Order: sequence, then structure tokens, then C-alpha cells
Amino acid sequence: MISVAKPLVGAEELEEIRKVIESGMLTQGPAVKEFEATVAGYEGYKHCVAVSSGTAALHVALCALGVGKGDEVIVPDFTFIATANAVRYVGAKPVFVDVDEKTFNIGIDAVKAAITPKTKAIIPVSLYGQAYDVSALREACASNGIKIISDNCQAIGAEFEGSRNFHDAFSTLSFYPTKNLTTAEGGALLTDDDVLADEARLWRNIGQKSRYEYAHIGFNYRMSSVHAAIGIAQMRKLDGWTQKRRSNAKLLDELLAGAAEKVTTPFVDSRCKHAYHQYTVKIARNRDKIQEKLKEAGVGSGIYYPQPLHSLSVFKARAATPVTKELCKRVLSLPVHPALSEEEVRTVASELRKAVKA
Repeated sequence: MISVAKPLVGAEELEEIRKVIESGMLTQGPAVKEFEATVAGYEGYKHCVAVSSGTAALHVALCALGVGKGDEVIVPDFTFIATANAVRYVGAKPVFVDVDEKTFNIGIDAVKAAITPKTKAIIPVSLYGQAYDVSALREACASNGIKIISDNCQAIGAEFEGSRNFHDAFSTLSFYPTKNLTTAEGGALLTDDDVLADEARLWRNIGQKSRYEYAHIGFNYRMSSVHAAIGIAQMRKLDGWTQKRRSNAKLLDELLAGAAEKVTTPFVDSRCKHAYHQYTVKIARNRDKIQEKLKEAGVGSGIYYPQPLHSLSVFKARAATPVTKELCKRVLSLPVHPALSEEEVRTVASELRKAVKA
């Protein structure tokens, strides 16, 4: 089976873990600081605060910004549940809006229509590894003080207009095993604001300013040094992996061009450099049957996501999001990860062409 995702870990990661174990500093030690500095530099931010997951990063960002009960936070209806869950964690209301049918990212007009006096923040998602429209969203928020928390959990290394820094209040990352870079489990917040960085560190570590001195309540969202050690080794290889994802995506684009009436390949905004966490196509008809045919042919795939967030029973929300509804019926993510051989990429494309013709 050609898998839709594959964590890449090996001798380099084991060597960094060995160093940490032998040091005796298993949590919040030098390895965490080294990893944070490396990620901050790579993404072009002043501060990086490493945490235990991407979800934790979103939660901490909202807490650091003072979002809470009575506030509204605008989120895309087409994304992973963690984006909206974090809003609920702080007692605020997630307001679900539609996405752009080409980029799959949050719709700017939909955001403008959803802003109310209660809107405290917006969490745009750089879905599948492509940056949202950073400049348009910043312009929409400029006059009313609404804070932007970029959910870049799928988009380490993604660029907008030549920059990985989106000039937001926070950018958040995830290092889950299937992400472009993994620490086994983990996440991070990025910011250029000294005060927000300090607040994030407090929320990450039970609100503790110094031993037994607490600024406020907080959480145990620390990243262990063992997890950071994996990330240190992974960061050395990230550029090469991202380039391989891009070259795999380019080959898929070329090989699927002949099936354009039945398969729409990913649209890439000319202002963006896509990190291709996922290579997500739109299938014209019978998506689920085509996925089953791919499985029978030994090609893995994924449906991200099968249902608008607002329709989930845990939210019981109302939202008019026709684009999201249609995408949930049509999207299919194909293998694009850097462990694929050229032969495997060609097999993925060939089997999809066969499946849509059948």
C-alpha cells in the first residue's frame, strides 16, 4: 500500500534523543530552547514557544490574548475540529464562515460579513499547507483591533509574498507524526510581540513566573526535551523534505492534467509557496467510490474533511457555508510525502486516472 502519510524518523533523531537522556534534562532543558530558536529563525519570528500539541498552541494563543466568555472568534467551517475546539475551551463562541472554493482557505468576504462588536479574534487556517490571503485578512482587521491567530498547523515552511512571517498576533504549528515535521507529539506558538510571548510561556507552564510564584492559572502544556530532540534533528531535513513534496506535487499536476474534467488539481495562489502537507484534489463525481477503487489498487488516500464543522453535534451551530458543504463531498487527498519514489507518484496518478474513467 502506498500510504497517504509517513513519518520519517531514524538515526539522527535517535542520536539527539540519546544526548537528552544522558544529560538528565528531560523536560524544558536546553534541547527545548534550541528547538524553539531554530523554529523561530526558520519561520522568521522573534519568539517561539514550544508546547505539547498544535491544539495546545491554539488554546494558549487565545488565553494570552484574553479571549473569553462573551467573545466571538471567526473560524473556517472547513478545517480540523481543533481550530474551533480551542475557542470553546476559553468559553468563547466559534463563528463558522465559508471558504474559497479554489484555495480551500477562509473566505475574506465571509469574514467581513461575520464581524460584529463581539469579534475578538479570527483564526484563519493555511489548509493543506497553502497560506491564507494574509494581506486581505490583515486589511479586514486593521480598523477594528481584531487579532489574527494563524492556524499554520499544516503549513510549516509555507510562504506568502516571500515571507513565512504572517505579521499576526500568533502563528501556531503542529508537530503531530503525519505533519511535515514531527516531534512525535508537539506544537508551537510564534510571535514578534515580547509581551505576548511572555504570556504564552506563563500559560504553557501552569502560570508560574518563578518557583511557587504564579501570575495566574495556567496549563501543563510543556514540551519535553525528548520531543524537542526529535524536532532538532527533523529541522535539519525540513527544507529537503518540503522541496520533495513540491516536486512530487508538480509531477502529480502534470500526470493528472489529462483528467481535468474529472479531477481538479490543487490551485496555488501566485503569491504563495505551498508546503503541500496534503495534495488535495476535487473529484467531479463519486468521490467515495473512487477512493475505494484506489484502496483496491494499493493507493492510500484521505478525506479531509467529510463534514462542515458547524454541523457536528458537539457544536450545534448554524452557518450558511455552501462551498464547504460541496467540498466535503468532493475533496480527496493523495500521497505526496517525501518518502515516495517517482514510480510511486506515477502509480498514484495512473490509478486515479483509471478510477475516474471506470
